[in-house]
Amino acid sequence: MARLALYFAPAEGSAWWRFGASWLGRDPATGDAVPQPVVPGVGADEFRIFTEKPRRYGFHATVKAPFALCAGATREALAEALERFCAERTAFSVPPLNVAQLDDFLALVPVARESRLNDLAADCVREFDPFRAPLDVAELARRRRTGLSPRQDRYLEEFGYPFVLAEFRFHLTLTGSLDRAPPQHVAGMRAAAEHAVAALADEPLQFYALALFEQPARETPFRLVARFPFRGRAA
Repeated sequence: MARLALYFAPAEGSAWWRFGASWLGRDPATGDAVPQPVVPGVGADEFRIFTEKPRRYGFHATVKAPFALCAGATREALAEALERFCAERTAFSVPPLNVAQLDDFLALVPVARESRLNDLAADCVREFDPFRAPLDVAELARRRRTGLSPRQDRYLEEFGYPFVLAEFRFHLTLTGSLDRAPPQHVAGMRAAAEHAVAALADEPLQFYALALFEQPARETPFRLVARFPFRGRAA
């Protein structure tokens, strides 16, 4: 069954887009493989394994997590709702990003809180949840095996994903789990990412649209299928 997701993704062709495609080894707009960077102290095969999970999703920050359409919902109807929703939104700058370790993976996170990120994500979660098919018993059980707090479990029941609203953390994932990675490999990847991000310091990162990604089947990668620009004007 196909799944859809609403993501933040840097503008295609921008330096941030090129960085993400290279780091993860895939361009999610074309589906093409992209040569990955050489990370000192980490073999190419090892680095490819460490980035395998986020490569399937494409370089992004989750706004509304992947979901299957509920009975009676269509992608066309979702697109129309997205057009209306984004027509009222105003573009804004994402704060500068730092490399951080979240739980057991590396990600880019804002150095400062930006309330518009959190507000936009919360609005998306609520606005588009009527399009989402409920999770089945197996998926609920899989999520709960990770160890959720009572609030996260409540969000999982209500919205199909535990890390929303008060649990939301804007981030762009760089690696999969590093639990079994040697410390020197983690340090090498972090240093390489920090160096690459420092080179992008002068490249503004604008949140100017919602990106609709689609996964045709569970074992296939996500692809960028459409962008819905924000058309509101700043006050």
